[in-house]
This record gives sequence, C-alpha cells and structure tokens, in this order.
Amino acid sequence: MGFAETFKALADSNRREILMMLKDGALSAGEIAYKFDMTNATVSYHLSQLKKAGLITETRKKNYIYYELNISVFEEIMLWISQFKEDNENEK
Repeated sequence: MGFAETFKALADSNRREILMMLKDGALSAGEIAYKFDMTNATVSYHLSQLKKAGLITETRKKNYIYYELNISVFEEIMLWISQFKEDNENEK
C-alpha cells in the first residue's frame, strides 16, 4: 500500500461512498451493489480498487464475500496528515 494508490482510490466519489457504508460494519458485494445504480461489474471494479489500495479487506463466508474497512490504513493516513497540523501549531 502506498499513499499514491490510497489517494487515487479515495479520489472517486463512489468509492468514498462505499467506504462510508462500510464504517457501520462488513457488507457483502450484493449489499453494496444494491445501494448503487451501476452494474455488478462496476461495483466489483470499485471494490478491487479499494482492496488494491489497502482500504478494505475481504472475508469469505460460505458463498459470500464480505468487505470491511482496514482501519490501520486510515490511521496511517491520519497520522501522516496530523504532521502538518502539528507543524502549523508550533509556528504560532
């Protein structure tokens, strides 16, 4: 996972909406697709991009794949961003 892939994945509004859906817990691809007006293939593409960026993980349970947030990546991003805030506070 690199920041470039992460920010590229976050640049898409559909992917950000998927992430917001997952903040309440794991969902199957079908549950995610139900909320969107797009093909299953398009939803699958967005999920693969989020997975590639490390923002989500998948777990197989019987015939279903469930997706959930990978909180550690969000924590890493927040830590990186917080460095800018700390620098600005020290300058005052």
